[in-house]
Amino acid sequence: MQRERIERTRLRRNFRSRRKIFGTPERPRLVVFRSSRHIYAQIIDDVAGVTLASSSTMSRALRGQLKSGGNREAAKIVGTALAKQAMDIGIRAVCFDRNGYKYHGRVKALADAAREAGLKF
Repeated sequence: MQRERIERTRLRRNFRSRRKIFGTPERPRLVVFRSSRHIYAQIIDDVAGVTLASSSTMSRALRGQLKSGGNREAAKIVGTALAKQAMDIGIRAVCFDRNGYKYHGRVKALADAAREAGLKF
């Protein structure tokens, strides 16, 4: 019961922020999703409706480096890997979509790691 209410409020915050955040080809949207065991991040061009780059704790390239997928260290590794992919395809700036989650803990760790790796937002 409480878990459903928490998810409902997160989705309400997400809808409210998505009215304002929109990814363009020049500045795509970096969206984060987290579960209790993993964290996922994508860079999306909303005009074309395509995912330009993605990374997660489930990806084969990162699975060997991680002890657990649900902690801040894993989020830092995912953020760095995503920023490297973005730089390789020429993306320098993104708009950050925290997907209704608080900017705290794993979401903040992923964002800080992506900034340190060179993404601007």
